[in-house]
Amino acid sequence: MSFPLLTATAALPAIGAIATAAVPAAKRTAAKWLALLFSLATLVLAIVVLVRFDPDGDRYQLTESHAWIADFGVRYELGVDGIAVALIALTALLIPFIVLAGWHDADPLETGSKRWRPTQGFFALILAVEAMVILSFEATDVFLFYIFFEAMLIPLYFLIGGFGDRAHEHGEETAATQRSYAAVKFLLYNLAGGLIMLAAVIGLYVVAGNFSLTEIAEARANGSLDMATNTERWLFLGFFFAFAVKAPLWPLHTWLPNAMQESTAPVAVLITAVVDKVGTFAMLRFCLGLFPEASKWATPAVLVLAVISIIYGALLAVGQRDIKRLIAYASISHFGFIIMGIFAMTSQGQSGATLYMVNHGISTAVLMLIAGFLISRRGSRLIADFGGVQKVAPVLAGTFLIGGLATLSLPGLAPFVSEFLVLVGTFTRYPVIGIIATFGIVLAALYTLVLYQRTMTGPVKPEVSAMPDLRVREIAVVAPLVVLLVFLGVYPKPVTDVVNPAVKHTMSDVEKKDPRPEVEAAK
Repeated sequence: MSFPLLTATAALPAIGAIATAAVPAAKRTAAKWLALLFSLATLVLAIVVLVRFDPDGDRYQLTESHAWIADFGVRYELGVDGIAVALIALTALLIPFIVLAGWHDADPLETGSKRWRPTQGFFALILAVEAMVILSFEATDVFLFYIFFEAMLIPLYFLIGGFGDRAHEHGEETAATQRSYAAVKFLLYNLAGGLIMLAAVIGLYVVAGNFSLTEIAEARANGSLDMATNTERWLFLGFFFAFAVKAPLWPLHTWLPNAMQESTAPVAVLITAVVDKVGTFAMLRFCLGLFPEASKWATPAVLVLAVISIIYGALLAVGQRDIKRLIAYASISHFGFIIMGIFAMTSQGQSGATLYMVNHGISTAVLMLIAGFLISRRGSRLIADFGGVQKVAPVLAGTFLIGGLATLSLPGLAPFVSEFLVLVGTFTRYPVIGIIATFGIVLAALYTLVLYQRTMTGPVKPEVSAMPDLRVREIAVVAPLVVLLVFLGVYPKPVTDVVNPAVKHTMSDVEKKDPRPEVEAAK
């Protein structure tokens, strides 16, 4: 029996969560180091998964399959394709930086204070989310996926409501109320999506007789599964609704700005750079894989919603007064690009969308973590409370600029390649949608550069005149991510080589081929 590598990759952070939570309350520093150690060990296993994965091999590799709830056809079934491998690597890469960045975020406000939950709980919850996200990427049994898709809401609820941002202009009581509101709103939106998906999961079992993604695909291919058109469309809508909430897609997005505003910066990164990717990943694996005809039927409507997300998110980002809300609305715009690339039904669009998931995770981590360092120094999230920071903290300002330029997809930085592929893939099949979406790029330049101008340039405000520059720990958090942004901006091939074969399989599922160019290349 081969070593269960996929199980180990997800089990290690789960064990780390239990071990961290069990550390005595007086040993806060030990809990931090333990969480960091487990996150680094998980990264090592994720690298092993990446190395052992053969892009030219079988669609699902490193598979594991064991009977679980046999009477209902539920199996513990895992497997990864190129898209899952890339996102597992992204998740395992970001968690150590999230742990380091949040090193002091759950420390007591004062000696003997009861207003803050134990430090151990903060880091244990982060590791618990990591374990559930990784299992969501690995699961090829629909019911198994659903369990972890929903279970990750519980630790996230406590991270938002119990360990929220301390920088609040209206005092601790108001801050606690708003944290609670943001956490409940996050939970209710995602639970509503999950309940609708549960009905669709049950419907899928009634139609297919099992939950195995591979068995359902084989049954469809050999003609033994004949799903009625209306049935397939209703099931697609049930799955898609849940994934659109998680992604998030307009108009199901409104929980995200509140959640990111009230969370600590590392938790905000965990939400938008890691957890939200489960929604877009699931659109590729489950919506297109299980319901190809319904996916093609819904494509025009989904593309319209995606382009609305792009423009709407960017417009609202331009008008924000709060740094975190600005980044949240920018992320909504970026997720619009990802979903547009998925449903453009071209290999360029879907490769670009998958690459965008990875690149958006890295660029958002840089921008939000630097924003968190900035906010913790000033004690305010309001853009108007900053000014002239680049004169007193040039390293902080410089890395903030790099994160901002990556957010607006500057050529030479990683998001540019993915955004370009998404737009090319959309133009070739839906030129009007592609043209409208390009306005999002212009608006991204506007909100990013205005944010930098108002916070970093101009006269030095008295409140920031003594602001320290980045410390060693903070540089250790952002420097590797900045290097990765530049590397993947210049040389994205390591990621595209892994994801492209998986994209070909997805295109085959929906029986789509790339449009022929109007002008043939010269021979």
